[in-house]
Amino acid sequence: MVKRQSQDPRHSGFRYRLAPGDRVRVTVFKVEGYGAETEVLSDGTINLPRIGSVNVWGMTLDEANNRITALYSAILRRPLVYIDLMAPRPVRVSLVGQVERPGFYTLSRDPSSSTLRASGPGLEGVGTVVNTSGWPTMVDALQRAGGITALGDLSNLVLVRRGNAPGEPSREYRFDYLSVLMGNGTAVNPLINDGDMIKVDKVEGVQSSEALIASAASNFAPDAISVNVVGEVVSPGVKQVKSNSPLTNAVLAAGGLDPQRAKASNIRLLRMEADGSILSRQVAFDPAAPLGSEANPPLRNGDVVVVYRNNWTRFNDTLSQAVAPLGPLLNAASLYNILTR
Repeated sequence: MVKRQSQDPRHSGFRYRLAPGDRVRVTVFKVEGYGAETEVLSDGTINLPRIGSVNVWGMTLDEANNRITALYSAILRRPLVYIDLMAPRPVRVSLVGQVERPGFYTLSRDPSSSTLRASGPGLEGVGTVVNTSGWPTMVDALQRAGGITALGDLSNLVLVRRGNAPGEPSREYRFDYLSVLMGNGTAVNPLINDGDMIKVDKVEGVQSSEALIASAASNFAPDAISVNVVGEVVSPGVKQVKSNSPLTNAVLAAGGLDPQRAKASNIRLLRMEADGSILSRQVAFDPAAPLGSEANPPLRNGDVVVVYRNNWTRFNDTLSQAVAPLGPLLNAASLYNILTR
């Protein structure tokens, strides 16, 4: 069950709860040999002198303090126990929907460089490294997933957060960052808690060119996308262009149309959809067409732009192919005419 919340998640009464990976320090006031600095093990326990394993998984610091105090009270008179969080565990978050690399991420801070990196098998050195200062935020997590796609709806980002205590329903918070980018509103950048999920829905309808430009220029979008431009352009191949760039930008990045061979009215955009189908759309090259229009659609990572030949070039190429097999015969006949003169 999920509750929809409209208020700021900072005011939800969330309390940090201990889990495996947290490092804590337990001390007993003016009593030597009873404290320890230890890490919460995979079974949710910590090992303390004299009392052994104590299960603290899912407890707040106050609740863990009360349990440890009760256990020490069996062997000490009125113990005064302190428990401090020395190093929080990495933040595990899932990102789904219209992000470049949806999936599960573990965000751990590198204190020496103040960066967020993914950790886990096979993730060392892979993907985007996010510069940060402090606890990771929702924007940090989106950047770590490569940013939103051209179809991502910045006006309706959803943060799903687990309940404050075991058994409580999850809560949903919605954010409109598009209005902020357009200068029409304000929004918070909430801190990410362990177990959060961020959903980026697909935008409904056609976005305005102003919205596409604002999204592409923001840090929500990936730095660049790869587009393969083939056919009758000056420099065909894979080109790096900015996110949400229009089709004309990719053609210009390839040096523009070949003026002798290209047919400006016959450019095809090929795109593989999430369901495996291939989208094929024919457009005409028009640099003046508005961004987001049918004649100048925004590009996505992995798109293929094919520039076809004009009719005259096609005729010449066909004629050259037809005549090519006769080349040796024509050369031999020319040589014979020269020798018999």
